[in-house]
Amino acid sequence: MHVEQVCLLLLAALAAGWVDAVVGGGGLIQLPALMLLNPGQPVATALATNKLGSIAGTSSAAVAYLRKAKPDLDVALPAAGIAVCCAAGGALCAAAISSALLKPVIMVVLLAVAAIVVLRPDLGRVPGLVLRTRRRVAAAVLIPGVLIAFYDGLVGPGTGTFLVLAFTALLGVDFVNASANAKIINTGTNLGALAVFAAQGHVLWALGLGMACCNIVGAQLGARMAISRGAGFVRVVLLCVVSALVVKLGYEQFLA
Repeated sequence: MHVEQVCLLLLAALAAGWVDAVVGGGGLIQLPALMLLNPGQPVATALATNKLGSIAGTSSAAVAYLRKAKPDLDVALPAAGIAVCCAAGGALCAAAISSALLKPVIMVVLLAVAAIVVLRPDLGRVPGLVLRTRRRVAAAVLIPGVLIAFYDGLVGPGTGTFLVLAFTALLGVDFVNASANAKIINTGTNLGALAVFAAQGHVLWALGLGMACCNIVGAQLGARMAISRGAGFVRVVLLCVVSALVVKLGYEQFLA
């Protein structure tokens, strides 16, 4: 790769780390950059290198949130443990299942997410009055830890956004707290998928480690900004990321 290509990928990793730390969805920036700037590589190699960069950013953001925010560790840690295995399963299936089959479903889910956030302006701004039953807690562990984690290993982009919305809806927490929980679980999903891709020899280690460093810088900036500016700021970024994901998937589905 040329120096210019590497520099652009490092900048993409920096931006992706910021977006991912605030509300998730950094893969929307980082993965397409890897595929566009190094077009001759296999898709699995782009996915694997993306995971190496992402795990550094998500784990760094998780540490920042642990220090300043109040993640629900009773839910986040068990979900993260399950997520390692389920994301690994998704990564194993990545070569066998076409992600194109999932795009229409993902678009519908994202549009529903955007509609909920717009129509319910108080969602995620302050903790909601949600009764914390055993079923809700179990759902808050299993939906992120199994379903969303498997999706992250299989495809990836938008995982952090799905995690944030899952915690906001299921536990009634605000967006900052939901982002804190999401980073812990996203670290687990990245770890599981990366382990599989590394075992298969798909990771570009030198490039991925450089992107990891930039991802950490972006993640630290994003986490601190989200914590200091609060849930209203995260809500705006969430809507922007969801809209961008819908546009990207719609373009790939109908125009590309």
